[in-house]
Amino acid sequence: MRASDDGRGASARQGTIAGRDVKGRGAAGNPPNRFERIEYVADPDAPPSRPETELLRDRSRSIIATNLSPDVGFDASINPYRGCAHGCAYCFARPTHEYLGFSAGLDFETRIVVKEDAPELLAAELAAPRWRPQPLALSGVTDPYQPIERRLRITRRCLEVLAEFRNPVIVITKNRLVARDADLLATLAAAGAAAVFLSIPTIDTSLSNALEPRTSTPGRRLQAMEALAAAGVPVGVLTAPVIPGLTDHEIPAILDAAAQAGASFAGYVMLRLPLAVAPLFEDWLERHRPDRKGKVLSRIRQMRGGGHADAGRLNDARFGARMRGSGPFADLAATMFKRSCARADVGDRAPALDTGAFRVPDRYRGSADQLTLWPCAPLRRTP
Repeated sequence: MRASDDGRGASARQGTIAGRDVKGRGAAGNPPNRFERIEYVADPDAPPSRPETELLRDRSRSIIATNLSPDVGFDASINPYRGCAHGCAYCFARPTHEYLGFSAGLDFETRIVVKEDAPELLAAELAAPRWRPQPLALSGVTDPYQPIERRLRITRRCLEVLAEFRNPVIVITKNRLVARDADLLATLAAAGAAAVFLSIPTIDTSLSNALEPRTSTPGRRLQAMEALAAAGVPVGVLTAPVIPGLTDHEIPAILDAAAQAGASFAGYVMLRLPLAVAPLFEDWLERHRPDRKGKVLSRIRQMRGGGHADAGRLNDARFGARMRGSGPFADLAATMFKRSCARADVGDRAPALDTGAFRVPDRYRGSADQLTLWPCAPLRRTP
């Protein structure tokens, strides 16, 4: 375990390894950080490296993040981890790692920043007089159930706090590990204060293995859905991202499979390629689906520009457009999703969560300031 000030300097890890697969990773290298002036370019003749996952301590003194976006279904979220070892090639959150001095490529997948005292910070914020009960998303940026959560259990400890306060939570994940916490989620669900989205962009296992290399397989995500539904937890499927020309045709099959597994609601998000994600995803297409690359990029440009295939952009950050896109392919996906929901008999949005059961436990009253001073436990190495 090395702390974030390990002395090597983030800029030394920049650069690209275009065209070379790194086993078990979505990116093939480290594109330059847009905030750094120095770039390190790897020797193209050197053998490809296989970076191990590092855990770095986060020194944040707060845990609840808020947003003003009209495009997402929540105003506040908890992110126990920054960076994500799932390694999804399309992940819109990759550029957030650049704010830490890292790259959006392999750094995002291998240098995981851990908020080890997140549960204590969360309890302090929920106990504070300024807190107004509202649904919290776990999580709004990176997956709260990425592989190291199995050992660190930070997300579970956050759920224990939420269950004690009875504050509503909506979980979004690609990992079957969420079923481990069915007991806590069921406790909250009994008060109308919990819902879970399993994100499934494809049910093609071979495609999933290449596109999201360290997530649970689609089949195992469906099994987690069954377990949660059996425990009384409202569960749904998030078809995200929908990749035009690659996965968009799977929308009906994904919704049918999810409904059979117990899903009662669904959502979808079109592929987003902000900043460094666009060249990373283009490189992934070249390495894994070269025969589809031209078609996929053409449809993305039409979806993001609304005009000729060569005239559009690969990303559109405008509110109201970034999650859905525009043009005929975006309209087709929206229609397909709506009709598939009706056929599978699932709702096209998550249920409203109830804040009425919220309470501050006696042991936290008057102690919010002291809670933030609790020391952090030491982290452990990844396997």
